[in-house]
Amino acid sequence: MAAAYDDRDGKIWMDGKLVDWRGANVHILTHGLHYASSVFEGERCYNGKIFESVKHSERLHTSGGLLDMPIPYSVEEIEQAKYDVLKTNGWDDAYVRVIAWRGAGEDMGVASSRNPVRMAVAAWEWGAYYGDAKMKGAKLDISKWKRPSPETIPSHAKAAGLYMICTMSKHAAEAKGCSDAMMFDYRGYVAEATGANIFFVKDGEVHTPLPDCFLNGITRQTVVGMLKDRQIPVHERHIMPEELESFEQCWLTGTAAEVTPVGQIGDYNFEVGAMARDISESYEKLVRS
Repeated sequence: MAAAYDDRDGKIWMDGKLVDWRGANVHILTHGLHYASSVFEGERCYNGKIFESVKHSERLHTSGGLLDMPIPYSVEEIEQAKYDVLKTNGWDDAYVRVIAWRGAGEDMGVASSRNPVRMAVAAWEWGAYYGDAKMKGAKLDISKWKRPSPETIPSHAKAAGLYMICTMSKHAAEAKGCSDAMMFDYRGYVAEATGANIFFVKDGEVHTPLPDCFLNGITRQTVVGMLKDRQIPVHERHIMPEELESFEQCWLTGTAAEVTPVGQIGDYNFEVGAMARDISESYEKLVRS
């Protein structure tokens, strides 16, 4: 599907019903467009089953609550909407996007409590997020932007506004020939990539940043469980920038990224080693089982 995302055949679920793809529109004075009052989920469907689907729907509710934006549909209704979209479009393997936002209403200032919360579910066929990086290892830039303090933002919400610096970071990375960018947090610790969590390997043990100011991703949690099942020590901790040169392997995790090995971050190089390949391949098997 090479067409622009607003010009495709198919159906999108909006506010309780399936509508034509090209007709899935909102008014220009939608509050979420002006003030980022929006939360979302990204999910993947494999062989007709959305991986960890309920956890994603539950997190949407959590994110909405953190933004004082109660989601008007139950977890069960969201689950039904997702599978209705997949069925009507005839997809067994697809990326699924659920989004909720403050719509147009009586408020058009910062406050929006009188505006309705709306929701939509779309899906599309989407290949590997980083192209052939699963074989060669992704190349990452180091972003100048930092993940903010949880005292300044609801850092554990998957909120649209929190991705602005991610977009800027990824644009800068792509301009340098990189696939993505790694970000530090407000204290200077290693945090994550623009849309994925990060793992490192040293002496057969795994180290991953403590998610105390960014999302503890669902794929991240899955991979931590896989490593522990293998009796591989996992250290969830604060990681200093100067430690990067001591790590041997690295990979990213996320719904879009899945498990993608990393070959380079800035001036630091990593091998696409046995553990990175094993976790990537085992994750592929798990989600399709």
